[in-house]
This record gives sequence, C-alpha cells and structure tokens, in this order.
Amino acid sequence: MEVIAVAQVRCDDPNSADQIVRQLGPGPFELVCLFVSPEADFAGLVAETSHLFGGSDVLACTTAGEIGRAGYEEDQIIAVGFRRDHFKILTYAIEDLDKIEEQPIADTLIEARLSLTQKTPGWNSEFAFLMVDGLSLREEQLTAFLSAGLGPTPLFGGSSGDGTRFGQTWLARNGTVMQNAAIVVVVRCDRPVRVFSLDHLVPTEQRMVVTAASPEDRIVHEINAEPAALEYARLLGLDPEQLDQFTFAEHPVVVRLGDVHHVRAIRQVRENHDLVFFSAINEGMVLTLADHDDIVAHLDAGLRDLARHEKPEFILGCDCILRRIEAGRLQKSRAVSDVLSAHHVVGFSTYGEQIGGLHVNQTLTGVAIYPPSNDEATRVPD
Repeated sequence: MEVIAVAQVRCDDPNSADQIVRQLGPGPFELVCLFVSPEADFAGLVAETSHLFGGSDVLACTTAGEIGRAGYEEDQIIAVGFRRDHFKILTYAIEDLDKIEEQPIADTLIEARLSLTQKTPGWNSEFAFLMVDGLSLREEQLTAFLSAGLGPTPLFGGSSGDGTRFGQTWLARNGTVMQNAAIVVVVRCDRPVRVFSLDHLVPTEQRMVVTAASPEDRIVHEINAEPAALEYARLLGLDPEQLDQFTFAEHPVVVRLGDVHHVRAIRQVRENHDLVFFSAINEGMVLTLADHDDIVAHLDAGLRDLARHEKPEFILGCDCILRRIEAGRLQKSRAVSDVLSAHHVVGFSTYGEQIGGLHVNQTLTGVAIYPPSNDEATRVPD
C-alpha cells in the first residue's frame, strides 16, 4: 500500500466528499490535505469532510488551478492522505497575519519538533509545509520567522489562490474556515525526503531601478523615475496597452539576493500605470529582466534530477500560476502536464511559493518522498 493516497473529483460532484473517502481508501491517515478549485463550495466541502477521517487533521485551501493525475487540472478537488504508519504530523493555524506575535509561534514550532522527535526516535526525515492566504501580503514576514523557528527543518509551501480573479482566497483547518491566515504542517516520516525548488529563468543584462513604491501594498509607482508600467513596457518594446498576465509571465523581473536571483512577479497593471507585484518590493531595489529556458525541458530535467539516485514515490508540488499562464500562452500546457503526471507530481497552482525563509514566484516548489533506503530513513542529499 502506498504511503500517500491521492483522490481527485470534480468540484461540482454532489457526492464529492464520499468520492474522496472512497478513493483514498482505508486509513488511518495522519493528515488529509484538500486542494480545492475556487469554483467549489469551499465552506460546504470543509464542513462535510472535517469529520470523515477518524480524527486525522483535515486541511484545505483554494487554488489557482490544481495538479492532479493528468498534470494541470481545472475545476477539481485534489485530496492527499498521509498514512499514519509512515507519518507523524502536527499542524498549527496562524490567524490575523497582520497581528503576528512571533515568539509564541516560534515556541510552538520548537515544541512541535521536539514532540515529533520524541514520538519517532528511529525516524530521521522531516520537513514543514506552509499554506498561506495568497492575498494576505504577509508571506515574506511569515516565512522569515517560521524558517528561523523551524531550525534545520526544511520549509516549503504555497499561497492559496482564486483562479485568475484575485478576489478572495480561503484556508481551513479541521472545519474552521479562515482568511488572512496560514497553516503550518510539521512532518516526520520514515522515508527519505528532499525539499526542492525549480525555476527556468535566466537573468539578462537589462536592469531597472524602483524609484517610487508602496512596499506594504507591493505596488511600484515608478521605475527609472518614470511611471512604472510605461517604463516596463518601453524596456520590452511593447505598447503599454498590451500589458497583461501573459506579458508578465513571459517577461518576468528578478532581484539578486546573494548569489541567486529570485523572481519578483508582476500581478497586474493599474489604470494609473502602477504595477502590483506578487511579492515584496522596495524603493531602490534593482530589478533585472529575465529570459527563460524551455519550460518543458527544464521541468523534465529538474524532476529527473530528483530521481537521479532513486525515483520518488510521491511529489507534493506548489506551482506558480505564472508558470501555468506561460505554458498556456506557448501552447505547452499539455506537454508540461505530461511531465508532471509522469513524475507523479500532485498539488496546486499558487499565488506564490515559499522555500526556506523566502517567498518567491514563478517556481515549482515541493517535497519528494522516496522509498525506504537501507531500512533507515535519511534525508536525500542535494
């Protein structure tokens, strides 16, 4: 029996909860995660499923698209069940993200790690998974102190979505529906694991400077002392009226942090030529236009690298909505989906991803879970 069970049903199925239980099969499960299309009755599904799994934690979030059996999916509910024989898990909800008290949360995470270590003295693998409101604008602050509180435990996660509407996103834990919130999942297991992040972007030599911004709202007013959207369009050689989500996916900007570039993805353009970003932006920040490798070939190579020593049993992935948009624009959605399906990637499309102490964009971030190695679970080396 597989250590992780997966179910998939259409979001408009009137018997979706029963179908999920039937497809996941017998537990017991330590945790069930639901990645739910924004077209679903989220509150109704949460209420119906919260007591169906024998006392296991049941978590849920809305998506910007689902990743299921056929790769990229729409209008689906994806359920992932972690079997109790192989996982020990503690979950923790953080509400009111604009009023975070960091020390109590850090103390809770330390206690969670210690408790799981004591319960599983022979298990050596651990990771943490974060689901966070994708419209909260609090991911940077949250990931920074969570990563510090988790110590050596590798952290990854995804920001909940609302398709391409950007109206409202939802999370739930054990029947309680939340907004402006996050859920931290701390995991120990008897399998080797590897937390990873993939992106196919290549920085160019074209740079620009943010000269006016509202960092608290992730809004850039001016680039190079010109209206932001007009200057961005000029650098691309485009008419400003042509700027849309497809443009932003095809022409991302990145910022250098240390020796690594990370995307600062643009979400939308306003009528006053402001640019709204998915992640933190500050005045004086130097942005670099990025080109990209072929998304299909790069994804396949990255997932093959995860299987270099041994093929994962399962990969839980958080994939940026801009990757989905790019694949669609380039008519490569089917090819990307085939790669995801071939490598058993399941998860959801996000409004941003978390890796370690960073909130990033335009990546596929996740955890690969491997078969037992030498009868003892050890973290797979990078």
